[in-house]
Amino acid sequence: QVQLVESGGGSVQTGGSLRLSCTTSGNTYSANYMAWFRQVPGKEREGVAGIENNGAITFYSDSVKGRFTISQDNAKNTLYLQMNSLKPEDTAMYYCAAAFGIAVLDPRRRIYYNYWGQGTQVTVSS
Repeated sequence: QVQLVESGGGSVQTGGSLRLSCTTSGNTYSANYMAWFRQVPGKEREGVAGIENNGAITFYSDSVKGRFTISQDNAKNTLYLQMNSLKPEDTAMYYCAAAFGIAVLDPRRRIYYNYWGQGTQVTVSS
C-alpha cells in the first residue's frame, strides 16, 4: 500500500520561508505525476505546483509563481516544496498527491491523483 507522509509545516511570519517534504513508501515504482495542493476551511483544494517523474514541472499556480519551487529526489522517494516570501494568504493545509498508473490529463486537477498524504499545516502571520 502506497503511503505519502508530509512534513515541514509550521508557523512563520510574512516574508519567511519553509520547505515541505513528502516521502513516499510502499511503492515499487515511481509515481508518474506528483503535486502539492492546499486547502483552507470552506474552500476547494487547489493545486499549488506539480512535477512529472522525469522532473519536468507541470504547473505552478499564479499565486505562488516566483516564490515556490517544487522538486523531487527520486532516489529518496521524496517530493519537496520550497516556499519563500510567504504571505498570510499562503496559510493553509498543504497536501502531497501522487498519481500512480493514471493518465493525468490536467495535473492541476485533484481528481487525477489517487494517493494523498495527511497534510501539514502552514500558518503565515502578518
